[in-house]
Amino acid sequence: MSIESRLADLGVTLPDAPAPAANYVPFVQVGDIVYVSGQISSGPDGFITGKLGDKMDAAAGAAAAKTCAISLLAQVKAACGGDIERLVRVIKLTGFVNSTADFTDQPKVINGASDFLVEALGDAGRHSRSAVSAASLPLGVAVEIEGIFQIK
Repeated sequence: MSIESRLADLGVTLPDAPAPAANYVPFVQVGDIVYVSGQISSGPDGFITGKLGDKMDAAAGAAAAKTCAISLLAQVKAACGGDIERLVRVIKLTGFVNSTADFTDQPKVINGASDFLVEALGDAGRHSRSAVSAASLPLGVAVEIEGIFQIK
């Protein structure tokens, strides 16, 4: 089954790749590897902001992380000239969680992205990963995730 078909079955349409908000590029390709800059949590109503462990729980954080994964795939699609089927696998994610000092469920939050990628891509979505806390993130967002992908 194609990636586009799997995404459609999940009710997901990849948006246009978000433009960078500062002096950087959204992705860099070196050979068959694409390094995607951090994608911040956002939805149809704008940025998903908040601090995990304060007024936001792990489930809400996981939903925010899923939006980051969708933006990551949108960037990969752009890197592939609009053909997401060129994606071979997800290599690594690094997830940053805007959280209080005593919040320790960063892995549960980033699971929102990891679980979605495996659901959408099957074994090609399985990846290595880091999930870390941050005292704050750009624009007050709840989650930011960067990724490394292999393409053909």
